[in-house]
Amino acid sequence: MKKVADKLEDLYKNNREDFEKKWDDIKVFIQYGMISEPKFYDRAEKFSLFKNVDGKYFNFDEYKKHIEKTQKDKDKKLVYLYTTNSEEQHAFIEAAKEKGYDVLDMSSVLDNHFINTLEQKFENSSFARVDADIIDKIIKKEDEQPSKLSEKEQEKLKPLFEKYAAKDHYSIIFESLSEKDQPIIITQPEFMRRMKDMSKLGGGGMDYMGTMPDTYNLVVNSNHKVIGEILSEEDNNKQENIVKQITDLAKLSQNLLKGQELTDFIKRSVELIGK
Repeated sequence: MKKVADKLEDLYKNNREDFEKKWDDIKVFIQYGMISEPKFYDRAEKFSLFKNVDGKYFNFDEYKKHIEKTQKDKDKKLVYLYTTNSEEQHAFIEAAKEKGYDVLDMSSVLDNHFINTLEQKFENSSFARVDADIIDKIIKKEDEQPSKLSEKEQEKLKPLFEKYAAKDHYSIIFESLSEKDQPIIITQPEFMRRMKDMSKLGGGGMDYMGTMPDTYNLVVNSNHKVIGEILSEEDNNKQENIVKQITDLAKLSQNLLKGQELTDFIKRSVELIGK
């Protein structure tokens, strides 16, 4: 392993540009060595690279400097944001970018295990997939803004959303987000999702996690205009249609709308256009 590390370090030092071009092809082998051999990790951290969603490469120190001014939460913990699929998680990536944050591309087969290794090595830092929660929750900067809905109003609305989001798959959560955020955002908790991903690769004795159903948070933006309109709508049919439509839109954005639900959504959307 020492000879391999020496050769890779020479390539990195002598021609960084060429090393970056080769990185996507060799990163899995380097990551495997860093995960399995502590001594190799100590050598490889000098030339191991991160790639962000814009295709730019950074070594570990460069990337830390790149994000430390913007991506520390209120407790001074540095948060590394990442995506495993830039197409499917595009909306969340854009929301992060609007905040001035950077997102890493960690879509290779070993990245999930590699992230766990890095969290053990990096001090006062954590990794979070960009769709693990609302971006303001992932990197919490300050106390929450006030909600336009009281707790009693939220409790009144909650059964309407539970009716169209199965309780065994979705937890209904009200958050006081910006009025400009979507009325409903579906997220998947980081810990459970990461454990399930690891179980698919047969890691860490977590095989049983792979048999557990996927669970999501259905986050209702209590400050969005549409949510307020649902509360004030007296026509039950109109109220239910609005809830169904915005819930289905949120599911569609996460590729969770399928079968009969997708068929009903298309029919409903065409009817709404025709009105």
